[in-house]
Order: sequence, then C-alpha cells, then structure tokens
Amino acid sequence: MRIQEFYRSHGVMTDPGAFSQMYSELPPNISDLVKAVQGSLIHVFWAERYGIKLSDQQKATLQIRRIDRKLEILANKSNASLSDPRPLDQRQVGNCRDFSTLLCSMLRQKGVPARARCGFSTYLLPGHYEDHWVCEYWSNEKMRWIMVDPQLDDFQKQAMSIVFDPLDVPRDQFVTGGQAWDTCRSGKADPKDFGILNMSGLGFIWGNVIRDILALSKTEILPWDSGWGYLAYHLEAPLPTETLNLFDEIATLTLDPEKNFDEIQRRCTRDPLLRIPNELLR
Repeated sequence: MRIQEFYRSHGVMTDPGAFSQMYSELPPNISDLVKAVQGSLIHVFWAERYGIKLSDQQKATLQIRRIDRKLEILANKSNASLSDPRPLDQRQVGNCRDFSTLLCSMLRQKGVPARARCGFSTYLLPGHYEDHWVCEYWSNEKMRWIMVDPQLDDFQKQAMSIVFDPLDVPRDQFVTGGQAWDTCRSGKADPKDFGILNMSGLGFIWGNVIRDILALSKTEILPWDSGWGYLAYHLEAPLPTETLNLFDEIATLTLDPEKNFDEIQRRCTRDPLLRIPNELLR
C-alpha cells in the first residue's frame, strides 16, 4: 500500500493547483473520466482529420508541461464543466503525453493511484513501435495496475481498427521504454523499428527509458525534452561498456516498478543526471 499511496498524490506536473475546482464535478468511473479527457483535448496529429486547422499559436501550447497551466487555458476558453465535451475548436491542443498526464491528474485528484508511462505502442502504426504514452491506475477490485490509452476515442479506434479495450490495454500492445531497451540490447528487435516520424534508434529508445523512470517518480517531462543529464548522451557514437552497463541497469529498474520502487525513487532523487532543470518544472 505504500507504493499505491505514493502514486495517489500529485507531482509537480499533475497538480491542478488553483484550478482544482474544475475537477469537482468529474464522474467517478474510469470510462467517463477518459471521455472527459477526450472532450478537453485535441491531438495535434489528428486535428485535421477531425476537420480542425490549428494555428501556430495553438500548436505552441504543446510546450506547456504542467496541468494547472493547461487547465487555465481551458478555463479561459469556457467555463463549461470538464464532464461536458467541448467543441473541437475550444479544446486544448495536446499529444499522447498530455492525454495520459491529464487522466493521471484526474485520477490522483480523486485519490486513485495513477502514473503515466512512456514507451512505444504496437497499434498506432502497423509493423512499427510508435513513440507513445499511456496511463496506469491501480484497481483495488482487480488488484493490479490497469493500463489505459485515453487518446483512443471512437473516431481513432475505428480509423486504426483497434480491437482491444483502450480502458484495459493488453500488456503486449504497449512496450515501455525499458522493455524496448532490453529487447533491442539483447538483439531480439531492431532499434530502427522504434520511434516516430523520421526519428528512431537506440538513442531514441534511451530517451523514453529516462522519460519513463522520471514518470515513475511523478515527473512527466515532455516527449522532446533533452540536452541535459542522461538525455545529453548521443548513442549514435559508440559508448564505453561501463556506460552501456549503467544504462542497462537503469532500464532494468523500470521493468518491475513495484519491486524496484525504492531504488527508482532513490535514483531520481540523488542521481545528478536525473535531476531535471528548474526551467522544465515551470
């Protein structure tokens, strides 16, 4: 229960802060919470398929990390309840990280243990491990962590022929950063099959390892945050064996977040290369 208690409270990114009242009318069940997320956000890559042309100003809000600032934008657009789907042009522009982090925030606000996970989906692009984020929450009824993909609304499910329930994503449909690293390092998969757009490879996978371990410590950085700490390494060039061994060790920690909970929190607190620059927390 100590682990569940940790994920029941907010981190800096998921705390609604002064806009916590916007959560007061949210429904209690996961299905309706996911609909509230989907009714508040519009995915930057899907907007045109919904018939929405995004301005550069709207796209720029993707740089916002913290949920309280995203809620502020939503509040300024409309005082409607988050339980009521907003018109597409009044939704906050986001990506998979934003959908997952907003659901995580709502769940934590309701006292439900939740955490975002960073890795790769097998279902967004056939034959490819696509860069992606999901959310996990603890179910007392089923006594396990349940993986949810809050981005997949009815339109996307139909467009991508999704056959599983996004409210309980099968574990073989999503590969965490650490699992991808372990699979590729052991030669069981090609790192070039993991990524997004024209970006792929072991270096890209390593970035998701770090984003995942930070999310497990309740700090959900942006998918493109880089250039500091472990995210400053360039894996295109050969790295010393001891460095790769260290990376293997960090990735392995994320494979079993419960067993390695204390070590994950210790590393994220004390390892200077996992210390997030202050400007990324604002």
